[in-house]
Amino acid sequence: MYTWNWPILWATTSDGVSTYLGTLFHGLRWTLTVGLSAWVVALLIGIAVGIARTFKPGIWARLAGGYVELLRSIPLIVQMFIWFYVVPDLLPSGWSDTVKAWNQYNVLAAIICLAFFTSARVAEQIRAGIQAIPTGQSYAARALGMETAEVYRFVLVPVAFRKIMPALTNEFLNIIKNTSVAFTIAVVELMAATRSMQEMTFQIFEAFTAATLIYLGVNLLVVRLMGFIEGRLEVPGLSIRQTR
Repeated sequence: MYTWNWPILWATTSDGVSTYLGTLFHGLRWTLTVGLSAWVVALLIGIAVGIARTFKPGIWARLAGGYVELLRSIPLIVQMFIWFYVVPDLLPSGWSDTVKAWNQYNVLAAIICLAFFTSARVAEQIRAGIQAIPTGQSYAARALGMETAEVYRFVLVPVAFRKIMPALTNEFLNIIKNTSVAFTIAVVELMAATRSMQEMTFQIFEAFTAATLIYLGVNLLVVRLMGFIEGRLEVPGLSIRQTR
């Protein structure tokens, strides 16, 4: 029969530096560092690729489509291994040796991998949001003398963001949860810290219950934050919630 031992969370770790709960929060800091950094990059790339996906058939639209299909077709963990194990060997020998000797490359690889993986999903959200806008808005903007770049900047992209905020919230939540894959390349994020606690104490249920509650707390905070942003972006009288 399993013996519960919740006080183990406050017990000192074997190195005598911190408690096991402190170790979990240390992992959380890396989770947030990797997740938030990757989210910023994913959003920027996703916007650019998503806009390109709405262009008329041509080289840019085809490249954007290939980018999205490639990254959506390869499992995240495979991409993580490619960025960490394969990419350094593709660099010139001097750069390759420098990258392999850098003890923080695993963190950078995790950020890059999650950013590109998520950017493909964000791009599809942006594309869908732009294509859902009535064409009359684009024609009206051009009638006012706006160039194509101005139409996207001042009309299409801002309106699309209002439409896709719930979908972007899901992607934000996903990137926080997907950081757990980074433990496979030795990034000591929350999942790695949880497994370390489990292996040191053999209190598997306490470790994973604590990690679950931490993930839950972070994701609820993200939902509230994105809900606040969505509310600030609403146009009075045009909100779906207001018209119901």
